[in-house]
Amino acid sequence: MNYEQMEVKTPEYVSLQFRLAGLGSRAAAFIIDQILIWLFNIVFFLSVLLVSDKLASYSTFFEGSTVAIAIVIIVIFIVNYGYFFFFEFFSGGRTLGKKVVGIRVIQDNGHSITLLSSFIRNILRLIDSLPTGYFLGIIMIFFHSKHKRLGDLVAGTIVVHERKAKRKKKKLTGIEKEMEERGLSKESLVIDEWTMKSFKEKDWKLLKTYASRFRQLPDTERDQMTRQIAELLLPKIGVETAGKTANDLENTLLVLYLHLRDEWEFEL
Repeated sequence: MNYEQMEVKTPEYVSLQFRLAGLGSRAAAFIIDQILIWLFNIVFFLSVLLVSDKLASYSTFFEGSTVAIAIVIIVIFIVNYGYFFFFEFFSGGRTLGKKVVGIRVIQDNGHSITLLSSFIRNILRLIDSLPTGYFLGIIMIFFHSKHKRLGDLVAGTIVVHERKAKRKKKKLTGIEKEMEERGLSKESLVIDEWTMKSFKEKDWKLLKTYASRFRQLPDTERDQMTRQIAELLLPKIGVETAGKTANDLENTLLVLYLHLRDEWEFEL
């Protein structure tokens, strides 16, 4: 199948290639998400009715299940639209359905989706779902050159396929050799999605510069730079720098570099 490619140029004049997600993959992810949402809706609805029936014996306020139905309607509305907003922002642009299919939402500039972008694209699902069955959204995705629905157009987002790990062995860069020699990997440091959101582009650029110069710096200058950067970045992941050796701080910063590289450098 011929997938459309999209190229994004960063402010550093680096070209990033993305494989756009078409109607088929987006529909598959949406169906999975809807099944999960409807399962929750059914279980929640039955649970509320059961509880309200028991409470009705203690208070007339719950008689007729009117209150229960009102609660169900409000919660179901919040879940149906909050589900997409919550997962796309706090899980790197991926709902559970998107994770299964292997697609994610990012901004037009190649960066991770922002809180505002996630809110806009998902609140506009109300319009994309018109008149029924997401008809408007399907039509726009099918005919738009970048497979965008109205929510994507207004929010400035695109849906792309996830990177697939390359099995063939590639030549290691200097910093990758350093980390291999030290036995470092991403698994050496666990960082949750919420914490990852606290890092901004300027943090990534600072750490990227540090990693690129790491092997060329004299020991004294490297130790000084390590401590300065560690004091700026490591508190964000709950790591105290006081009492740590320069080698410990270097190892933590290098592993953090791996995490941020996956977040800020897309190579599809």
